[in-house]
Amino acid sequence: MPQVNHVFLVMLENHSFNQVIGSPSMPFLNSLASQHALATNYFADAHPSIGNYFMLTTGQIETIDDTFTGTISDDNIAQALTAAGKTWKAYMENLPSAGFTGPDTGLYVKHHDPFSYFTSVLGSPSQTANIVPFTQLSADLAAGSVPNFAFIAPNIQNDAHDCPGGAANCPDTAKLAAADSWLQANIAPVINSPAFGNSVLIITFDEGVITDLANGGGQVATVMVGPHVKTGFQSTAFAQHQNLLRTILDLLAVSDHPGASAVAGDMADFFQ
Repeated sequence: MPQVNHVFLVMLENHSFNQVIGSPSMPFLNSLASQHALATNYFADAHPSIGNYFMLTTGQIETIDDTFTGTISDDNIAQALTAAGKTWKAYMENLPSAGFTGPDTGLYVKHHDPFSYFTSVLGSPSQTANIVPFTQLSADLAAGSVPNFAFIAPNIQNDAHDCPGGAANCPDTAKLAAADSWLQANIAPVINSPAFGNSVLIITFDEGVITDLANGGGQVATVMVGPHVKTGFQSTAFAQHQNLLRTILDLLAVSDHPGASAVAGDMADFFQ
């Protein structure tokens, strides 16, 4: 496994693999998948969303209640990174202000922001300050101050969850097209930035459609990009969010592996 300076994780919502890969509504994501690397046997862990966000960050499902208002004291990726001397930020689109850990507001939804539940974050002003509006990413890229781990969540109209523009109903293709446009506008600059020289970018979906129950949360598309990632590669190895958590920590040389990531295999086949 290569050792990298930065891992960028981009979260999209509620679509199964066969809706996304090959879809003419998502030309940018599909170009990344074909030119770089794609997991073809990757599955989410649960329905609905929140359990998957927690699996990606604590190695445990924790809850399957999207309206959960409690806190999580289990070991988590923020705690593991910080203990290892690494930096992290959660770049949340439409977050009202840096350090905001309150409820849903506007197009920001709390249950897509797992860091806002962790007692290790909530108990430390310096840690809470790492939850920032998405607009901070371009500033951090320009300043050369991107953290070792960047968790990136578009708002609910840009992550393929809701209809663009606030419409009550729309074709599913409209949701995918909006997400793809967002990726092209906001993630292509990351890939092309100087900060990306020794980095890995991962784009995944929290879960498949609600009727896709395979392995708990359905089959989802997961794409990896970066100088160490094999080009034109498709992995057939079985993987879930705990494997991705393990991989992110291994890429950043962090030895603490929370929850199920301690026993999950890494996704080393993606790397040269």
